[in-house]
Amino acid sequence: MIAEAGSFALILALALSILQVVLSAAGRMRRSPALAGAGEGAALAAFAAVAIAFAALMHAFVISDFSVSNVAANSHTEKPMLYRVAGTWGSHEGSMLLWCLALTGFGAAAAGLGQSLPRGLRASTVAAQGVLGTLFLAYTVFASNPLTRLAQPPAEGRSLNPLLQDPALAVHPPFLYFGYVGMSVVFSLAVGALIEGKIDAAWAKWVRPWTLAAWSFLTIGITLGSFWAYYELGWGGWWFWDPVENASFMPWLVATALLHSAIVTEKRGALAGWTLFLALAAFTFSMLGAFLVRSGVLTSVHAFAVDPTRGVLLLMILGVTSGLAFALFAWRAPKLGPGGLFAPISRESALVLNNILLAAATVTVLLGTLYPLIRDAMTGEAISVGPPYFNLTFTPLMAALLILLPAGPLLAWKRGDARGVIQRLWLAVLIAGGAGVLAIALVSPKKALGAMGVALGAWLVAGALVEIAERTRLFRATARESLRRFIGLPRGAWGMTLAHMGLGVFVLGAVFETTWKLETAEALPIGGDLNIGAYHVTLDDVRPVEGPNFDADRATLTVTRAGKPVCTVQPEQRQFTTGGQTTSEVGLCYRGASHIYLVLGERRDGEEKPMWLVRAYWNPWASLIFIGPTIMALGGFVSLTDRRLRLGVGRRRERAA
Repeated sequence: MIAEAGSFALILALALSILQVVLSAAGRMRRSPALAGAGEGAALAAFAAVAIAFAALMHAFVISDFSVSNVAANSHTEKPMLYRVAGTWGSHEGSMLLWCLALTGFGAAAAGLGQSLPRGLRASTVAAQGVLGTLFLAYTVFASNPLTRLAQPPAEGRSLNPLLQDPALAVHPPFLYFGYVGMSVVFSLAVGALIEGKIDAAWAKWVRPWTLAAWSFLTIGITLGSFWAYYELGWGGWWFWDPVENASFMPWLVATALLHSAIVTEKRGALAGWTLFLALAAFTFSMLGAFLVRSGVLTSVHAFAVDPTRGVLLLMILGVTSGLAFALFAWRAPKLGPGGLFAPISRESALVLNNILLAAATVTVLLGTLYPLIRDAMTGEAISVGPPYFNLTFTPLMAALLILLPAGPLLAWKRGDARGVIQRLWLAVLIAGGAGVLAIALVSPKKALGAMGVALGAWLVAGALVEIAERTRLFRATARESLRRFIGLPRGAWGMTLAHMGLGVFVLGAVFETTWKLETAEALPIGGDLNIGAYHVTLDDVRPVEGPNFDADRATLTVTRAGKPVCTVQPEQRQFTTGGQTTSEVGLCYRGASHIYLVLGERRDGEEKPMWLVRAYWNPWASLIFIGPTIMALGGFVSLTDRRLRLGVGRRRERAA
């Protein structure tokens, strides 16, 4: 009965979302606070109903109720409890229910926290959010119901994809979806503002916290997915320009541009039309990602489904929502005011250039992702676009952006002083140059591009620190005055500094790992060894072990350097009894921020004794690749605690006026 209650709650949520649209729209047209308030109540109730349905599905997974088709297809009684719970969102149907939970949850938050919005804008925003909820809930109820019963339930389930049975993948989808779907509120705010015909600094101020929250969640979600691919797939890398990876990266790029553009609109009243466009584009790219992952047009370890029929329905939702929103934008945008004027050298200009480069980078990723699909559909010729394309197109654009980044916060609004900014950044220039020189002098082999990348990462970190030093007037005021300024810095300033510094940390890790990575592979008998850089790896033993739902060959590998022990790791080759799939469990030996990355391959029968393929990688500074984005996300969350970004500030000011 719990599954039936969940199905009923899901249908009820659909009805409540429809009611949310009708009541909110009626409240807007009749200027009725009672009707608009009822629409907000329907939004809260829709979220509660979806939460009940989600809890019902999770209960079915926890107790292994194989009469529910989704559980029978994606669970097994021998599966550990963590992965039973994660199985709730590990399938196409479950992931869509998680999407709907996040969508209605953000809709309820917008209704509950949007009291500072003007009544008309609030009602229009809640109605737009209700339209999104209605479409995705209708898709889930009629085409992707995760709580459908089986007439003849099996005695045992088919289990979850072994690649998804991992702690990082257990928490990766919720963070990713909070980022994806968090953009829906920004989308709805943009639609509401277009309906109202008023886009001003106050609107940009309301957009920023929602964008910042979604951007922070999306940053964590992408980082978790990258880390999972790094240590679970055994390929030795952390980013492969996989189309599904790109599908999550494009909304992140657009949201990054939106965060910077909204600042210009808020502070100077400029770029209102462009900020609106980005607000619509951010969630559009999120929906495009949902289509790519679930339509069957892509073959990827990250893809959920290969169902063209349901993919067409998602494409229709994407076309209807984005098409209508951009049509409204085309109608209303010409009537928007031009906003404030600014000089070519100013903070506004720096942020405009930031947006141009981010937009161009997004287009290059979009073309590299969709061109093979379009070519295949038109000619039947299957091609792939890999790292060489992105290295030639995306990397130069981002390098230009990163070179300019530290200067932006030091420029004044409206009219800046380029010479003064250069003078204030001289220390950062020295630090960056010194880092590049040290890299080319001390790191072998000598690689000029790698040294330039190291200089770029150091430039970002040093530039962020210089910006803090300028705010506190370090060495230009008394120590007491600088300390007072330091303590009094707004949290938004700290958040920006952390985000820019985290980006620099990421660049340092990515450049070092990509440029100076070493790899080797050899078939080793027991007692055999290989060398990777300055390290010596010995295969001590391989023995069979039994896991909760798999059998494995577990190797014991000892790593030494100059005869001294460094670490012992135990990579595995796992064979899952249900489904017969084989996965690799990587052995990671941490050496500071660097990793010795060891993978046990297949067994080979030698002439005298068995041998196993062992692949070894030396990944210098690889930890920084994941630490950097974590610092960036932390910066986003720190900024959200700034009182200037609280949603109630606008209402208090309005009442005070």
